[in-house]
Amino acid sequence: MTDGMELEAPLKKDSSPRIGVVLGSLSDLDKVKGLWQVLERFAVPYEVTVISAHRTPDILREYCESAPSRGVQLIVGCAGLSAALPGVIASLTDIPVIGLPVASGPLNGIDALLSIAQMPPGVPVATTGINGAANAGLLAMRILAVSDPDLRRQLASYREHMAGETVKQADSLLERGLPGWERGR
Repeated sequence: MTDGMELEAPLKKDSSPRIGVVLGSLSDLDKVKGLWQVLERFAVPYEVTVISAHRTPDILREYCESAPSRGVQLIVGCAGLSAALPGVIASLTDIPVIGLPVASGPLNGIDALLSIAQMPPGVPVATTGINGAANAGLLAMRILAVSDPDLRRQLASYREHMAGETVKQADSLLERGLPGWERGR
């Protein structure tokens, strides 16, 4: 891959999950591919489930209340349409919650984005852009890195890799003979 998301270390499937990923519907699965890539790139164990805030509220409560005892340090709630899921998760736990709005329905995710971003006082949910799965993963890594020096080093290395790729792209324009700005001149 050219986006710097290649695996750095194999994911340990027997480790306790540090990240919980809750999908509002199985139809959201393909829209969160970038999230898996980030979690696996940084070898952070995670778990995935489908729970509906509207259809299975008791199961959602059980999931949220038991998450810390399973080692879950952060939950990503992925939902479209009214996107109540991340907000309800945040109302049921004190661990950080990232809302990932996915494009669906007649408004293509705008409704989900606004629903997640406009939480009432006291129920914070961090929010990515619509279908911002990779950024949800990277934000989760940054939150975990606050207390994980190894993860912090991996993130610094990742940023350096992204910068290097951008420089290569700029250099390729000059190599093609296009007029452009040369660094250091």
